[in-house]
Amino acid sequence: MHRTTAATVSTAFFAVGPGLVAVAGPWWVSRWQLHEPFPAWAMVPVRAVGALLLAAGLVILAQAFVRFVVEGFGTPIPAAPPDRLVVGGLYRYVRNPMYLGLFAAVIGQAMVFGNGWLLVYAAVMAVPVVLFVRLYEEPRLRRSFGADYERYRAAVPGWWPRVRPYRP
Repeated sequence: MHRTTAATVSTAFFAVGPGLVAVAGPWWVSRWQLHEPFPAWAMVPVRAVGALLLAAGLVILAQAFVRFVVEGFGTPIPAAPPDRLVVGGLYRYVRNPMYLGLFAAVIGQAMVFGNGWLLVYAAVMAVPVVLFVRLYEEPRLRRSFGADYERYRAAVPGWWPRVRPYRP
């Protein structure tokens, strides 16, 4: 796929996919209203950490999407997958940074708004995400990239980042 096309499609998908999961979903659950589940003195650091987690999650998401275009010559959309196996950037540390970015953004909002229901939302969201990765993404990557993916999969954890970057 041409990079310009991949970038355009990825940008649109970024607004729709992660936009719904990490922005619209949490808004629907919380209406972004502030709650005080802890004493006020405790909420300041909780909200600060939450804001950092939210920002980090959004940056991770954006970097993962860019990596698909720049390195993979494709998109994160299953209908327009990358032509090349994406193993650079944050993918050198963990196989699923995009999903981890989504979870970080939602958990960060839970902390910022003091809303435990957003933690429930994140837990519920994790079920279809993990099933999708296991039942669709991993088998498709095996079929598409064969031994290269198997080496990558053996060296890079799916959900807990490694300390040193993977070097193919």
